[in-house]
Amino acid sequence: MQNLGETFNRSALSRFLNSIAGRIFRLLAGLAFLVVGYVYRLNTLGIVSMAWGVFPLSAGAFDVCYISVVLGGPFSGKKIREQSGTRERSSGAA
Repeated sequence: MQNLGETFNRSALSRFLNSIAGRIFRLLAGLAFLVVGYVYRLNTLGIVSMAWGVFPLSAGAFDVCYISVVLGGPFSGKKIREQSGTRERSSGAA
């Protein structure tokens, strides 16, 4: 029987989030939350935005998936790709 983490990691959302495009998306989303939070830093919502921005920014930067961990799956994006059978295209290696 599969746990929720394994099921999530085979989903299209997980495959996207753990791809290079997904990592770039998470980095940009995290930066956007930080910028918006900084602009509105005197407001409570601005502080919350900056705090929230750390999650997608760190997930993209360190190739981790917080959703997978919460659902009982692996933390590492590399391990998720290995388990789901998704391969990253490398720029120079064959």
